[in-house]
Amino acid sequence: MLILKDHLGHLSCTVTGEGPPVVLVHAGIADHRMWDAVAPGLAERHTVIRYDLRGFGESAPPTGPFSETDDLLGLLDHLGHDRVRVVGASWGARVAADFTLTHPDRVHSLALLAPPWRGYDWSAEMVAYDEAETAALAAGDLDGAVRVNLDMWLRGPNRGWEDVAPELAEALREPLRISLTHQEAVGRHSQGGTDRDVATITVPTLVGFGGLDVADFRDIARRYAAEIPGASLAEFPTAAHLVALDAPAELLAALVPFLAR
Repeated sequence: MLILKDHLGHLSCTVTGEGPPVVLVHAGIADHRMWDAVAPGLAERHTVIRYDLRGFGESAPPTGPFSETDDLLGLLDHLGHDRVRVVGASWGARVAADFTLTHPDRVHSLALLAPPWRGYDWSAEMVAYDEAETAALAAGDLDGAVRVNLDMWLRGPNRGWEDVAPELAEALREPLRISLTHQEAVGRHSQGGTDRDVATITVPTLVGFGGLDVADFRDIARRYAAEIPGASLAEFPTAAHLVALDAPAELLAALVPFLAR
């Protein structure tokens, strides 16, 4: 594990493999380990960079204003990579999109898995989830907030827990607790992303979504694919929100040829 120290704390990352560099940006309920089933396959052809966003996993929570885009830029500069392929999941996909919009010269290609859309008119289902998480945290019930998130993002609204591998919930539980513990600090100090239109993205782009995900995110994925010129859309029918956990083999089958372009 590489530790990159700065005036706000530190970022942690891991680098494996050799070849054209690809950066994997994790979801907002996870850390770099969410890519464990995908990274080895990519490392056969690429230098695979996985890092924990600030306040997630082994990266320290922020102590002052920061930008996820600046963090990624600083990490790539530190590692000596001028141009990379970027793959992001959920909130990490929004970070990847913002980085591409802000530094298009540093991105070779972009893959977005279940990205959020700023200003989206969320469904009653999503509003109820947010209210349940907020209530649990306000009551000091961290375990309850973890359960709410596992139920929404891992199980999803379209299957039962009997259809989810038990080890996935156990693998997510600790990263989720860390993200929820630092959620307030991250939200208070994050400077947010860019307001640039995703239609200005010009690099090759793949947008993916789980067929069992919340309807909002299935709709949003289609919107990204429609807005970004030349973007491809891929559905992973057996996956909910976290495609890399639910369908790693299918995701690899889609990413390998795309990243080779």
